[in-house]
Amino acid sequence: MDLILAMDLRRGKVVHGKQGNRTEYRPLNWGYTQSADPILFISALHPKYLYIADLDRIEGTGSHDTVIQKCATFVQSCYIDRGIRTPNEYLTGNHIINVIGTETCGEDLSRYHSGYLSIDIKHGKVIPSGRKPIDLLVEAERLGFEGCIILNLSAVGTQSGIDPMILKSLRSAYSGKLLYGGGVATIDDLHYIADTGFDGAIVATAVHNGIIPLTWIQEGCLC
Repeated sequence: MDLILAMDLRRGKVVHGKQGNRTEYRPLNWGYTQSADPILFISALHPKYLYIADLDRIEGTGSHDTVIQKCATFVQSCYIDRGIRTPNEYLTGNHIINVIGTETCGEDLSRYHSGYLSIDIKHGKVIPSGRKPIDLLVEAERLGFEGCIILNLSAVGTQSGIDPMILKSLRSAYSGKLLYGGGVATIDDLHYIADTGFDGAIVATAVHNGIIPLTWIQEGCLC
């Protein structure tokens, strides 16, 4: 199973996210690097796979496109959620995989024919529609996405753990590539995600706290 390092960008800095409360996000200047500069941050950690959330563009207040394209050159694959609202907003560049988040992409998913669909969840429901995640996975099965991401925003940064039964139900609803992010607290959580059949886990806090070995992020897998 792939291990993908998450990096949230806000006002030019890497920030530490928690529970999707973006107004409370603060620069991530602790852990493996004392710098919240995105390029220095990536250079210090050397991840194989990277997931970037451009919070400014998601909220419609700015953009980090140039620095994202540069960050992507340091990794093998760079999943990027930058608040896509139409199919014309895909970002191009080496190693970039566009992520289409339900928070911003609109109701008509059939408009999108590539990239990964991020099923953004708060309090058990897809935002902003309030649909059940499983129902959206079933719909995504017949669409043109390269894969899907289950992103539990309520659990981001909390290390609250994983419910194996929920993982099983989500995995059974979709046969394509499926990644999970939000709340990974322990190595056991990673094994639950892998044993359920997910293709990757998006992690951050447990890496910066030293629970997930940095070497695993650099090798890009559950070792």
